[in-house]
Amino acid sequence: MSTPSTRHKSGFVSIMGRPNAGKSTLMNAFVGQKVAIVADKPQTTRTAIQGVMTDDEAQVVFIDTPGIHRSDSALNKRMMDAVRNSLEERDLLIYMADAGNEFGKDDEKALSMLRKEGPPVILVLNKIDTVKAKHDLLPLIQQYSARFDFAEIIPISATKGAGMDKLRAAVLSRMPEGPQYFPEDHVTDQPARFLASELIREKVLLATRQEVPHATNVTIEKWEETPTIVRIYATIMVERDGQKAIVIGAKGAVLKQIGTLARQEMEALFGIRIYLDLHVKVEEGWRQKALYLNTVDWRTMTGRNED
Repeated sequence: MSTPSTRHKSGFVSIMGRPNAGKSTLMNAFVGQKVAIVADKPQTTRTAIQGVMTDDEAQVVFIDTPGIHRSDSALNKRMMDAVRNSLEERDLLIYMADAGNEFGKDDEKALSMLRKEGPPVILVLNKIDTVKAKHDLLPLIQQYSARFDFAEIIPISATKGAGMDKLRAAVLSRMPEGPQYFPEDHVTDQPARFLASELIREKVLLATRQEVPHATNVTIEKWEETPTIVRIYATIMVERDGQKAIVIGAKGAVLKQIGTLARQEMEALFGIRIYLDLHVKVEEGWRQKALYLNTVDWRTMTGRNED
């Protein structure tokens, strides 16, 4: 418990960076369980997602954000709005970069979003387990340091845990004194319905290739909950017939795999038996239509509950 000499701390930390830097993996590591889907595809995270880390001395609310990228569709513009909003009223920013990638123009453009008069920023160089020699990081550190005055630079591996203790201490040291905003068992602001749709989308991302991941969206059409089972009826939306064929697979094998993996993870996460009914639908140009864009964020997603 906190004492007068160690007063309780709390604060809000946004995690930002370019696609595939490992932002969602880092937030899951901080929280201690999976609250954001993870895939090796750009634009896996499409909206700001909250994860809460709580112990006796502090509570830190992390906000995972979409990767910084070009806004070439209504969906991408909406995602970049989420990134910009994540810069407001934060106690700390974590800017993540892949330690195995060379610094380029897109990195420079992404860094331009950071403001000198804003909150302090910790540069986190992730995936150091993919770098052969640690001294290979020095040129990358110098390039980033020349473009922004970071409060601290910490190399880590979010998947392996290397450097996480140092990063956690650096975050906590910059949190102001404050109350515990949420109960100890609160780990995310996402309702179960949205988490379910995201878990299905994650399995689609892992099972498909090429343009399919970017063209995929998942909507929960119906949610029927009883004390012993939750029945979920969901639609996987794509933009072309060819994409639909890929998601379904030969004799429905891919869709079956997606459904099985999603159902198993939901049962582990929600602690109840799940019946999952999946369908695939073609909706040409959905990424430009407001009706479907509203399903990308749980705050505006549509659908109905049935008890």
